[in-house]
Amino acid sequence: MLHVVITFDGATKVKDRVAQPGPCNIAVRDGSLTQEEFLNTYAYTEPVVIKGATDNQLFQSLTQRSALLEGYGHTTIRLSSANSYSYVKRDISFQDYCDHHIHPQKLSALGNETFYFFGDNNHEEWQALLELYQQPPYRLPQHTSALSFGLAGPGTGVPFHFHGPGFSEIIWGQKRWFMYPPGVNPSFHPNRTSLQWLMEDYPKKKGNSMLYECTLLPGEIIYFPDMWWHATLNIDTSVFISTFLSP
Repeated sequence: MLHVVITFDGATKVKDRVAQPGPCNIAVRDGSLTQEEFLNTYAYTEPVVIKGATDNQLFQSLTQRSALLEGYGHTTIRLSSANSYSYVKRDISFQDYCDHHIHPQKLSALGNETFYFFGDNNHEEWQALLELYQQPPYRLPQHTSALSFGLAGPGTGVPFHFHGPGFSEIIWGQKRWFMYPPGVNPSFHPNRTSLQWLMEDYPKKKGNSMLYECTLLPGEIIYFPDMWWHATLNIDTSVFISTFLSP
């Protein structure tokens, strides 16, 4: 049976889907996961996907294309280049981004040629929306949280990189995650896109016990521990939000 996932701007057309969902070898838990279990089993040692931990239906309804354009189309947003270090930034209106920049990723495009909206939110302008997001109910001792909201087209994503711990939830669409533990070199070129890595390198690496991967659906949350390498790939036009934890 065909599984259709509704995205930010409707179901992704088959011709626009440049990559497909993949397998999952990351532990999957439901909302019965307790804070104590989270700390003892996952927080410092391995990623976990959590289903049903929060109810963000209101936030989801407010992040449909029509609602976002009505509230934020006039605002200026900052795009980041989709290479590992995202040094290059570009400012455009949110309306322009939605109208002209959310399209399927070209396999030939390099990371520094690809720009997407994630992380550089103007928190004063977006605060009213972000305050309605229900954060994951899990905490790390002596850490505080900060939210980053994003929207990107099919085939886009961020190549391998690492930073502190946190959570990421898919609001609309589907997103593939690829992860390696600290100390394991994922062997990638920092200016090659996640789509290029999937097509060119992944076939030689899938099945490696050190490669953790999963495809997230709307309402599902992934936890990434401190300093774990991770890369992402949007299967559809996707809306997503991350909760970064820092001491």
